[in-house]
Amino acid sequence: MSQPAFDFGELADSPGDDTYTVSQLATAINESLRRRFSDGVWVRGEIQSLYERGPHLYFKLLETVDGATASVDVALFAPSRSRLRPILLKHRLALADGLKVRIFGQLDFYAVNGKLSLKMSGLDPRFTLGELALSREELIRRLTADGVLEANAKLPLSAAPLRVGVVTSVGSAAWADFQHEIERSGMGFRLFVVDVRVQGEAAAAQVSSAVRWFSRSERAPRVDAVALVRGGGSRTDLAIFDTEAVATAIAASRRPVLTGLGHEIDRSVADLAAHTALKTPTACAAHLVERVAAYATGMEQRFGAICAASGRRLDRASGRLVDVAHAVQRRTDGAVTRADERASERARRLDVATRAALDRAAARLNAATVTLRSRGPALLAAETRHLDSVEAQVRLADPVLLLQRGWSITRTEHGVVVRDPSLVRPGERIVTQVAGGTLDSTVAAVSPTPAADEDRTDG
Repeated sequence: MSQPAFDFGELADSPGDDTYTVSQLATAINESLRRRFSDGVWVRGEIQSLYERGPHLYFKLLETVDGATASVDVALFAPSRSRLRPILLKHRLALADGLKVRIFGQLDFYAVNGKLSLKMSGLDPRFTLGELALSREELIRRLTADGVLEANAKLPLSAAPLRVGVVTSVGSAAWADFQHEIERSGMGFRLFVVDVRVQGEAAAAQVSSAVRWFSRSERAPRVDAVALVRGGGSRTDLAIFDTEAVATAIAASRRPVLTGLGHEIDRSVADLAAHTALKTPTACAAHLVERVAAYATGMEQRFGAICAASGRRLDRASGRLVDVAHAVQRRTDGAVTRADERASERARRLDVATRAALDRAAARLNAATVTLRSRGPALLAAETRHLDSVEAQVRLADPVLLLQRGWSITRTEHGVVVRDPSLVRPGERIVTQVAGGTLDSTVAAVSPTPAADEDRTDG
């Protein structure tokens, strides 16, 4: 394939060709856009990368088709923003990332950055509300089919929920209202608060994590209920409470969850999944106070009833006790009288029997005394002779006497008595005790007595 050669110098000088400067090209493009979209254009998409610069608002309008993303820059300048503010307030909407919108504006091409943008001047609130409602209804249908919306409502709520976990934005009016209502009650509530964001991109993740923490974490305090509270706001501000993450966290909670989200009309999906849904943070706190107050009143009433019933029973028991005491007194008086008579008779019999026994014992003692006096000297002489005999035998066995008669005792140097030659070895030292003292000697030889000689000696 060949390519003809052109003389670009000649081409640039050819008559009839228009050459634009960059600014002229931008002007031409804008004139074409105004002719094509003279009345402006409606565009729908999802807001992303929204930010403010002074009184103006900027964002990208995105659409994803088959995995590819198309976008256009949108500018909402202060005058148009002021005109749209009443519409947004009326429908409780706020422009935020992730919001699907249908907007109106004029297309404009900026030569400075070479980008096409849309200068926004109008908004279709019904489109956004419809998209929010469709997403919400679809989520509710799905969660209802899965049984998620009924799970937390089946949990029993303590009759006196005094330990309450609170999920809210600390420093907000919602937290202040809730805390004030609790403190105003004067009851012994204990509040454990987790500070979270309640709007924006990270809000849903933070709220759901905090709700799960109160019922799943070992480090979390044990609470009777969890209160999820937020002040009022636009539908988009409250959009995180229509998310699946928050609803499933409430459903999976092991503690009853009470919501006070400051909405005025619609109930959020979080309200539907909660154990009890209240309109505002103050109403949520008041519900807890009323429940504890009702419990306290019930306890007081039960205590009063118990005291009254106890008083009646004590009165009846006191009457019966008096009757029983009188009957016991009468029977006791008769029994004591009869016992006195029996005791007197038994004392008389005991006196007679004692005197007779003492007389018999005295006679036996006199007889024993006579016998002892007559047999005592003879018994004492016999025992004296026996003692002398034993003393003689002991003296005969005294080793000192044996040594004086010529016997000796031989011991090893360790003090062991040598009764057999095998107890010593040649060369060992031995000590021999005789009547006059001891002899130290060394064993020269050991000669055991032959068995035959022992037999002859025994014979």
